Amino acid sequence: MTDAAPRMRNPRELAGQIHAALAEQTVQVPGTGSAGEIISGLAESLAVLLKRREILETCMTALLQAHPLAKVLTSMPGVAVRTDARILAEVGDASAFPTAAHLASYAGLTPTTRRSGTSIRGEGPPRSGNKTLKRALFLASFASLSSPESRAYYVKKRAENKRHNAALICLTRRRVDVLQAMLKHRTPYHPGTNKQPDQARRA
Repeated sequence: MTDAAPRMRNPRELAGQIHAALAEQTVQVPGTGSAGEIISGLAESLAVLLKRREILETCMTALLQAHPLAKVLTSMPGVAVRTDARILAEVGDASAFPTAAHLASYAGLTPTTRRSGTSIRGEGPPRSGNKTLKRALFLASFASLSSPESRAYYVKKRAENKRHNAALICLTRRRVDVLQAMLKHRTPYHPGTNKQPDQARRA
């Protein structure tokens, strides 16, 4: 029998629990007072940081919603506000990328050929590319598995004996085709319609 995974604590709830525990403490040992003051101060600092984070997120959300491409991106399954902001920060309107292949290469999603001397060992994921963008696209693909279209493509790749990560990378690469078309034409996501002419041949 394995132990259950620990539940991640809410920082605001944790700060409140620290204050409550210090208030209820009755046993005093040497140094208790100083330690209590330090811990209490840290808990207050945490609460202030959390409040500032909330304010910052509110401001960022407002700025993002004013961006003309924000609604285009968030219409795609798996793309939430934070992912939307990361993608826009890294690629803008994608005008710098003539094709989806250029965007995929920039994100580090184009397979590279592994060589050893004169022999070729097959293809694998590249180690270069924009890691921030790649992570954002990868997380968005994982979140999109609840949508029928993404799930069907993922299941198809798993049926081809691809492991979870490999299947997810394939899904991410396919979604880049859709994403580039959406940004290029400034059109929201519609299942099966945001495709480039050569995408069907690659699928």
